[in-house]
Amino acid sequence: MLKIGEYTFKSRLFLGTGKFPDFEVQKEAVEVSETEILTFAVRRMNIYQPDQPNFLEMLDLEKYKLLPNTAGASTVEEAVRIARLARASNLCDMIKVEVIADQKTLLPDPIATLEATRILVKEGFTVLPYTSDDPVLARKLWEAGAHAIMPGGSPIGSGQGLLNPLYLKFIIEECPVPVIIDAGIGSPKDVVEAMELGADGVLLNTAVSRAKDPVKMAEAMKHAVIAGRLGYEAGRILKREMASPSSPTEGLLK
Repeated sequence: MLKIGEYTFKSRLFLGTGKFPDFEVQKEAVEVSETEILTFAVRRMNIYQPDQPNFLEMLDLEKYKLLPNTAGASTVEEAVRIARLARASNLCDMIKVEVIADQKTLLPDPIATLEATRILVKEGFTVLPYTSDDPVLARKLWEAGAHAIMPGGSPIGSGQGLLNPLYLKFIIEECPVPVIIDAGIGSPKDVVEAMELGADGVLLNTAVSRAKDPVKMAEAMKHAVIAGRLGYEAGRILKREMASPSSPTEGLLK
């Protein structure tokens, strides 16, 4: 079971809701993934236009915990304002803090992310900050009260997988709260690698929504999360330079 703040989940797959070709494909992909957590940008919601299409209307919201994010924020003030708007709209008190420092790389602003995390924790939010793969920053975020840490595997939407698995492993081994690998995942192989490192979960969007068949990819990612987690818990064998016989050599007939 995955526990974040006061919430407990069976699924370790977080699924983003943007970029799908249409609402029907999105709905089917969400259902087949068996995710329990859906994330979305508050600024892309039609909060002030209830007569406009809304993907949430397509889903049975009793099945899911919503994780609004502050995508689009570039300052502490913007991130905090968006989080408060999400709470005021009765979306959820969980919030993914995302403060982007550079529009070319979409890398997070470490100082603003830390400050926004401190403010929102004090206001009673369940805070999951999106951060770079910096073990020192990750430590400062959980010391500030973050309920989970979400380091990127590679640039958002790039599909490059885990570019720095060593630093991600440092974060996972040190962090006392769940670590969710967020951004850059491209395939089920990347998901298995993240989970085998010991990550508590992964957050996906582009890898599913922009796949040739988003529904099949969502199902593949579901199985990848399960396989990777089981592999981590089982404990892989050590790598060896030389071959090692799989059958015992003692007691053979001569």
